[in-house]
Amino acid sequence: MKEFEMIQTYFSGRGPQRKDVTVGVGDDAALIKMPQDKLLVVATDTMVENTHFFTDTSARSIGHRCLAVNLSDFAAMGAEPAWASVAITLPSADEQWVKEFADGLFEIAEYYNVQIVGGDTTQGPLAVTVSLKGFVTEDKALLRSGAKAGDWIYVTGELGESALAVESKLKGLTFPSDIAEHIQQRFDFPVARIAAGHVIRHAATSALDISDGLIQDLGHILKASSVSARIDVERLPISHTLYDAVGQERAINLALTGGEDYEILFTVPEQKKGYLEQNATAMGVKYTCIGQIYGGNTGIELTFNNEPFELKGEKGFQHFSHDDE
Repeated sequence: MKEFEMIQTYFSGRGPQRKDVTVGVGDDAALIKMPQDKLLVVATDTMVENTHFFTDTSARSIGHRCLAVNLSDFAAMGAEPAWASVAITLPSADEQWVKEFADGLFEIAEYYNVQIVGGDTTQGPLAVTVSLKGFVTEDKALLRSGAKAGDWIYVTGELGESALAVESKLKGLTFPSDIAEHIQQRFDFPVARIAAGHVIRHAATSALDISDGLIQDLGHILKASSVSARIDVERLPISHTLYDAVGQERAINLALTGGEDYEILFTVPEQKKGYLEQNATAMGVKYTCIGQIYGGNTGIELTFNNEPFELKGEKGFQHFSHDDE
C-alpha cells in the first residue's frame, strides 16, 4: 500500500472532528482557529524501537503510548489538549501494523477529544513522533519553577509498576500471570491525568509528569525553583501488586527511581490544601502527599518513619538503551 493510500485508509476522517479545525489531514498543512486569550501549548515526543518500546510491543500499544506521553505533559501543565500531528517511520509498509497502530492512536484521541490534523510517513527504522498542541489560560499554566519553601509535595496514582514491567523484560523475570498482565498493562497503556491536571492547576505552585523516576523528576522542580525537598518514603503510593511481586525494599526503589509512570508530581502551598482535598473527587484518581519543600539547595532528603533512608542503585530511569537524559 502506498503512502497516500495508507493515510486515506487509516487516518483521514477518523477520530474527533473539532470545530476549531478548518483544515486537517490531507493538505500541505493544518489550519486551526486558536481560542482568544489563551496561550498555545506544544509538546513533542519521539518514541524509538528498543529505546522507548520493545520489538514485540503491540502496534496498538505504541499508538496509545505515543499520544499518552504528550498528554501527560499537558496534564502536568494544566493544559487542554486539542490537536496532534503524527510522523511514523516504518521499516516496511505493513498494513496490519498500521491498522492496529491507528486503532490504538484513535482510541485515546477520541477519549481526550484530540483531532489528528496531519503528519508524515516514511521508510526507515521504526520510530513515531507526535506533536500535540492545545491551550491554557495564561495565569493557570503550571511550570516547574514555582515551588516555594513550605509547599507540600503530592503525586497522583501509584508508582513503580510500569518500571517493573520494563525490568522484567530486560532481566527475564517471571511473575504469576495476574501480576505479569497487570504490570504490562500499566506499561503498554499509560493513563494521562488530564482531569487531575485541570483540578491541580487551581492549587499547585509547580508540577511535572513522572517519566524518568520520582527522584530524578523532582530534581527538575528543585533546580528550576531553587529549593530543596524531603520525601517521606513510607508514604509513597505503592500498590499491593508491586509489594507482592518484589518485596518492600525493591518496591520502594522502583517507586523512587522507576520511569514510565506518567503520574503527576506537584507542589501545593498550605493555604491550598483544603481546596485540593475538597475537589479531589473531581480528579477521579488517587493522590498522595509524600513530603515537603524546603529552602536552600541541599537536594532531596529521604526519610523512613523519621529516620534517614538510603537509596540504593540508580537515581533515575534511563530507558532501555541507558542513553536518555
